[in-house]
Amino acid sequence: MVAQKKTKASKFLTVPTKPVPIDRDRSIAGLLEKMEGAGFGARQLAEAHRIWLDMMDDNSTIYLCGTGNLTTSGMRRLISWVIKNRFVDVIVMSGTVLFHDIHESLGRNHYQAHPSMTDEDLQGSDVMRVGDVIWSKEEFQEADEWIGSVVNQLDISRPYSVREFLHVMGRELAEIAHEDGIVTSAFKARIPIFCPDLLGSELAVGIARARFEKKLQMTFDVTEDTMELMQIAQKTRNSAMISVGGASAHKMVDLTEITSYITRTTPRGHKYAIAVATDPLSLSVRTPAYSSDHTSMFGKLHKGATTAFVDCDPSIALPMIITALSQTAAKFMKGRKRPTFSFSGSAMSIDVP
Repeated sequence: MVAQKKTKASKFLTVPTKPVPIDRDRSIAGLLEKMEGAGFGARQLAEAHRIWLDMMDDNSTIYLCGTGNLTTSGMRRLISWVIKNRFVDVIVMSGTVLFHDIHESLGRNHYQAHPSMTDEDLQGSDVMRVGDVIWSKEEFQEADEWIGSVVNQLDISRPYSVREFLHVMGRELAEIAHEDGIVTSAFKARIPIFCPDLLGSELAVGIARARFEKKLQMTFDVTEDTMELMQIAQKTRNSAMISVGGASAHKMVDLTEITSYITRTTPRGHKYAIAVATDPLSLSVRTPAYSSDHTSMFGKLHKGATTAFVDCDPSIALPMIITALSQTAAKFMKGRKRPTFSFSGSAMSIDVP
C-alpha cells in the first residue's frame, strides 16, 4: 500500500465513507448499521435509529411530536407500538393526526385512491381525499358524533385542559376500540398527549357539533397545558426531541424554554434530537447541528447535542427506524429510568427518578 502524504486536510479526512454492501442479512437494524457508514440520507436515517437508542440509554425524557398525514399514511400502529413500549414519554400531536387515529380506532378505515378517481366523482359520492388516500365523509361525521358523546359526559361547569380532554377520550375510546391507536395507547401507558392546534383541526368539529345540537358549551383552559409542559421541563434532567412531519408540533414544546424564567430554571435544551420531514434544510444544519438556524427543525438544543435530520417522507423513514428499534431496543429498555405520570381529575404530576 502506498503511504499517503500528510497534508493540512489530513486532520479532517479521517473517517472514510463505506459503500452499503449487498448481503444476506435481512435485519432492518443490520441494514441501518451498514448505512451508518455511508453519507447523506442513508447516514441520517441510520443515525436516527442510533440516537433514539441513545435517548433511552441516557434516561432522557423523550418528546414525540407529529403533524401531517401520519395516520392516513399508515403510521398509526408503529406510533402506537412505541407508545405502548414506552420508547417515548410525552406526546405532542396535531389534531388532524389524532382525529384520523380516532376514526380508525372506531373501526373505520382509510382507503387507497386510484388516479382514475376524479375529484368530481369522489365529491359526488361523499368521499374525501388527501393525496392518494380516501375515506368516507359519513364515517367522519360519525366520529364527530362520538366526540360529542364524550363531551356529553364532561362536567361542563368547569374548564378542561386539552391534555385532560384527550385523556378522557383515550379512556372512553379504550373501552370500545377495535385496535389500540395513538390516543388509547397513551391512555393505557399513562403518558400525556398535548395538541397544539385542536381548535384548528377536525377535533373541533365534533366539539362544535355537541354545542350546536345539544347546547353543550364546554370550555378549554389552554394555559393549563402550558403549565403542565413547564412542569415536565422543570423536572426533566435530560430531554430528547423526536419531530416527525414538520415543526408546528414541537414549537409547543419550545415554549418551555421561553417560560423557564417563570419557574426560575435554566434552559438546558434537548440533549438529543431527531427530525423526520421533507422540509428543505441546508446540509449545515445536519449532524452535528448546533448552528444559528437549528431551532426551526429541532427546537432548543443543548450545546453539543446529538442530532439527525432525515430528509424523507415519514411514511418511508418511520417503518425502517421503528422496525429496527423492535430488533435492538430491548437491552436499552431493561435499565431505563423513565418518568412516571399521575392523573387525578384535572391535575397531572410527574415524577422523574
